[in-house]
Amino acid sequence: MQTRRMVLLAVLLAVSVVLNIVERVALGGLTGLPMVRLGLANIIILIVLYVFTIKDAMTVLLLRIFLVGLFTALFSPTFWISLSGGLVAFTMMVSFKKINRFSVIGVSVMGSFGHAVGQIAMAMFILSSQELILYLPILLSLSIPTGIFTGLVSQKLIHIIEGSLSVERF
Repeated sequence: MQTRRMVLLAVLLAVSVVLNIVERVALGGLTGLPMVRLGLANIIILIVLYVFTIKDAMTVLLLRIFLVGLFTALFSPTFWISLSGGLVAFTMMVSFKKINRFSVIGVSVMGSFGHAVGQIAMAMFILSSQELILYLPILLSLSIPTGIFTGLVSQKLIHIIEGSLSVERF
């Protein structure tokens, strides 16, 4: 069972890396706004958070950010902004999941909010520009539809993984 679990997590990690890179490269200009993406790789983090453990989800998140950083620019400002957004989003998702009153969609939206806050905070720090806070309301308003989208997709995939593939909670 341990081997099966590790293989599933490795596959999910690979999918999250590919989704992140595809979204950066192919869909990068889709919104026309800097730092605004759908958050496709976060679908995988939500799946791991709900099907596996918090520790597994954190491991997949950190490995994804590091691996994508290797392909793009490790330890660049973009890396640090991505890391801070991911960590704040993860903290929000875990916190709201533990409250046990939010659906996967609600947890996803809160993660999307957290990602925006983490990104802006790190960008303000790196660029020494307090004016970036003015961009936060735009990011937060876009977090709602993107969080709903990733939450809906995650919810469906969690249902498929738990039901159709008979994957046990690990």
